[in-house]
Amino acid sequence: MRLRVEFTTEPFDLEEPPPHAVAARDLVESAGLDAVDVGPFGNSAEGGAEAVLGAVDELLRRSLVSGATRISLQVSVVGDAPAGREEPEGPEGPEGPGEGSA
Repeated sequence: MRLRVEFTTEPFDLEEPPPHAVAARDLVESAGLDAVDVGPFGNSAEGGAEAVLGAVDELLRRSLVSGATRISLQVSVVGDAPAGREEPEGPEGPEGPGEGSA
């Protein structure tokens, strides 16, 4: 499964990026994600589920420690994992709970 994460950190500073924004930007750029887009009013990246979820965890931690007072975050499913990458397995295998479950 591929995921897309979109996020902003606050407070904003239009004069120069605050430490929490720099921490978030550096993390996303070094996390091995695809389609990374970093801007002054929002950031996004895509990748396999494990990579995105791991990056989101670290992004929240680093941004908060660096002074963020608010982090707005959205994660969306955008497609299947590229060939050769495994999907994360839940407690009952890659398909989750047994067949027919809702």
